[in-house]
Amino acid sequence: MPPVLVLAVVGVAVAAAAASWAVMSRLDERSSVRAALRQLDDHVTQDSRDQELLAPVTERALAPVLQTLSGIGRRLTPAGYVDKVRDKFTVLGTNTPQTVDRFLAVRVVTVVGALLSFLFVVVLNVTPFTGNLRLAVAGLLVLGFLLGPDALLSRKVEERQHAIQVQLPDVLDLLVISVEAGLGFEQALDRVIASVPGALSDEFARMLGETRAGASRADAMRAMDERCGVPELRAFVLAIIQADTFGVSIGRVLRSQSDEMRMKRRQAAEERAQKAPVKMLIPMVFCIFPALFLVVLGPAVLQIQESF
Repeated sequence: MPPVLVLAVVGVAVAAAAASWAVMSRLDERSSVRAALRQLDDHVTQDSRDQELLAPVTERALAPVLQTLSGIGRRLTPAGYVDKVRDKFTVLGTNTPQTVDRFLAVRVVTVVGALLSFLFVVVLNVTPFTGNLRLAVAGLLVLGFLLGPDALLSRKVEERQHAIQVQLPDVLDLLVISVEAGLGFEQALDRVIASVPGALSDEFARMLGETRAGASRADAMRAMDERCGVPELRAFVLAIIQADTFGVSIGRVLRSQSDEMRMKRRQAAEERAQKAPVKMLIPMVFCIFPALFLVVLGPAVLQIQESF
């Protein structure tokens, strides 16, 4: 690519960025003025246009773009993909149509970014790389754009499920203490929600809200199990449902579940500790051993080379 053309493209990009910055700064000033006017007690909107203009510029400008991109994403994604994304956001506790639409819009933008990166790297050759290295860089950029959003979303889902698994034994201990002290199961859950914030407490709060809205305890707990998808929480839910069905003492069931969950957490920690040496072999073989061999055997190889 000729240097003159590169400079022209860079100049156009800088000019566009400066113009965008000027327009956005102007809009920010207007939004601050509107915000100050809204704080006045005697400020009354005259018609629907004034009410629309009082909305933030980001909402008025980005909402139509977001709606268009999400519509394109729904049409281009394969069957069942939107349901899988919705299920992942359900595990995260943010299952709303707006979050799914934003994610689909991001997916459309990343697909466009993948195409542009391939165009600039392979076709236009704007990078200093050549040959197979250029193809490798283009492949990494395309994979990053295409697989990045799904990988980040799956990572967040795994982190939340792991947080629920780690927090469950401590929450069960507090439930056991509260129930044996004389509180009912729902009152004990209220105490847990107030004392131990976290993902599991949020799910318990949602479950209590469903029961107070009219759902049965069994249905609310099954819905919580389906939302989280954690095996340990599923065992706890099944134990509580069986205790309600057969009339078993809740305190005894909670104590047995607490002991079992604590044992499972200890076994999981021991399993991760046993896997650590195996995982350490990869950086040792590819990073530490070559440098060590170079330091130890390098002088000997040089001496052998000089002697021959």
